[in-house]
This record gives sequence, C-alpha cells and structure tokens, in this order.
Amino acid sequence: MKGQEWYQEDEVAESYEQKRFSRGGRLIDRREKKAVLDAIEPVEDRDILEIACGTGRFTVMLAERGANIVGLDISGPMLQQGREKARSAGVTDHLEFLRGDAGRLPFPDDHFDVVFAMRFFHLADTPETFLTEMARVSNDQVFFDTFNAFSSRSAYNWLLPMGSRLYDDEEVRELIDDAGLSLGDSAHDFVLPYGLYRKIPDWLADPLREVDSSVIDREIGRRLASVSYWNTSVRR
Repeated sequence: MKGQEWYQEDEVAESYEQKRFSRGGRLIDRREKKAVLDAIEPVEDRDILEIACGTGRFTVMLAERGANIVGLDISGPMLQQGREKARSAGVTDHLEFLRGDAGRLPFPDDHFDVVFAMRFFHLADTPETFLTEMARVSNDQVFFDTFNAFSSRSAYNWLLPMGSRLYDDEEVRELIDDAGLSLGDSAHDFVLPYGLYRKIPDWLADPLREVDSSVIDREIGRRLASVSYWNTSVRR
C-alpha cells in the first residue's frame, strides 16, 4: 500500500484535513460527501463498513445520520483523529474505529449491508485483493471511487510524493466483475484537478466549480473526469 508509513506520522494525521479540506478544498469535501450519501442513503440503522476511514470524515457523518458504522484504517494516528471527532459530535455509540488491514478484513462473510471506500484505490498495490475482500463482507452494496488515467491528474501525478494509481474505465469494470460484483451505476466529477481547488479561496472555488460542472456534464467532460464513483452490488 502506497504511503503506509507516511500516514502513520502524527503530524500528517493532525494536519490532514486542514491541508486538504480548507479554503477551496471545502468544496471537494462537500462533493465527496454528497457522492457517498447519493449512493448509499438511507443509512439509518444500516450496518456499514468504511475502508481506509482515515480521520473519520465519512464515518462520523454517517453515524450522525443513524448508521451503525465501523471505520477501519491502518494508521493509528488517523484513527485517533477520528475518535476525537466522534466524541465531539456525540456519536460514539453509533460507531467503532478499528485498526486493520483492508486486504484481510476481520469480519465474517456478508456481515455488512454496505461497504465503501473513498480515496483508497489510488493507493492500492493489489486492488483486486481489496475489492474482493470488500465484496466478501458485504451482503448487498459496495461503493468506491477511483482516480482516472485520462484526466488532468495524469499530467502531474509524477510530482506527487507517492503518486497515484490511475485507472481506465475498462480496468475498473474488470475489477468489479472479478470481485463478484455487478455495476449498478457510475458517476464522474472534477475535470479540474483537486490541487487547484485547495489553493484558492472559497469565494473563487464556487464560480470555478460552475465552469467545471458545465464541462463535466458533456461527454468529453465525463471522459476527462479526475474521479469516478462506482456503485455496485454483490452478485448472488
């Protein structure tokens, strides 16, 4: 897994959200949370597992909506940030944070109603193993995102400290099929790179997003989207 040691650093965990989801990055946070909710709502009383939950951005959000959720991550410091966030939100009775390996999930088959992962597969060295494990412990739905090969991210991927695994549409569909999943639908977002939004203030991010959205709604925009969301179900 790329970045495994990097994510273990206390200072990385403590500054993770500030660096990525402040300023114009707040727009990215809102869009990603909307993508999750659009895919898996209603969540109340459903048993949900989040893979690579990090600081608990999605875990706590879903617990606040009544989900019974487990957040799993390999980084102790990131999980500590999540626990503090859960305590502040008053939802510790609806969630549990566990440290563990997404390639060997410590749960029986068909244990959760929903299993999802955000910002995970771009770091995966063996994506087929992780997706198969996600499918194994879900009795219904698996949702995840990927960064795309034919996007603006490919132009600067080599500059990033860990790089990213970028996927084309055919590769993802093969992974889904090989994991015993059926693709329900997919959605695509952000022609402009994430890094651009993070470097601009809020007041500029929203009008820039309008331009981005006008392109993403066209066929060429979907082909150049930075991120894709994949909503799948377990084959019976």
